[in-house]
Amino acid sequence: MYPLLEHLKHTETGNFFLIAGPCVIEDDSMPFTIAERLIAITERLSIPFAFKASYRKANRSRIDSFTGIGDQAGLEILGAIRQRYGIPVVTDIHSEQEAAAAAPYVDVLQIPAFLCRQTSLLEAAAQTGRCVNVKKGQFLSPEAMTHAVEKVKYFGDNNIMLTERGTTFGYQDLVVDFRGIPIMQKNKVPVVVDITHSLQRPNQTSGVTGGNPEMIETIGRAAVAVGCDGIFMETHPNPAVAKSDGANMLRLDLAESLLETLVRIHHAATTR
Repeated sequence: MYPLLEHLKHTETGNFFLIAGPCVIEDDSMPFTIAERLIAITERLSIPFAFKASYRKANRSRIDSFTGIGDQAGLEILGAIRQRYGIPVVTDIHSEQEAAAAAPYVDVLQIPAFLCRQTSLLEAAAQTGRCVNVKKGQFLSPEAMTHAVEKVKYFGDNNIMLTERGTTFGYQDLVVDFRGIPIMQKNKVPVVVDITHSLQRPNQTSGVTGGNPEMIETIGRAAVAVGCDGIFMETHPNPAVAKSDGANMLRLDLAESLLETLVRIHHAATTR
């Protein structure tokens, strides 16, 4: 197994791992504040941790939506977090060119759900040699993600994760089918549950995605109880002013109590 996945999947306590951070790099200071707080929490709870933030947001409803502070500036901040704290870093990519540009700064290239079937994008990510986290499309069955795994492997990369982030339910809602976790685990790759994006309410007439953050703990509890390998969540000191996806983010000061709860559930679920 690739050392990163070995690191994320195994600790003395056998905890799930955590991928977390702000939706997007908003400035040159907040990402470090968030990273430091999450590092302190996860070290105390013995949760393997990877920091996540997008350096660029491409899937925006409105033309005036915030997309980032500039590609190079965002990537350099991710690289600085990686170097300063010695932790794995995750970011999204949206094109073949972005795969090559982002790879030197991060450990995991994340394929957005809407792009999970794009063969050329999966090929470009695989050829960087980085771990590839493919988010399950809102329009796909968990069984169908076998093909994404096979594509990444075909192009020479066995370092793969799959992430559940909800399935389209009508025009403006998502649901999580927890049967998908063991189904996707049959691919012999870690399966992560995104407990914040799963609560989005997309396609609002305002052009700004809504959410249901009061249910974050509910989704997290269920995911851990079912046996997911990792939890993904976006967090921000003040989601009300976040420049992207604030409506479904976890407030940073709630992260510690949530993770404490999930660790207890994980322990109960895995103790025989």
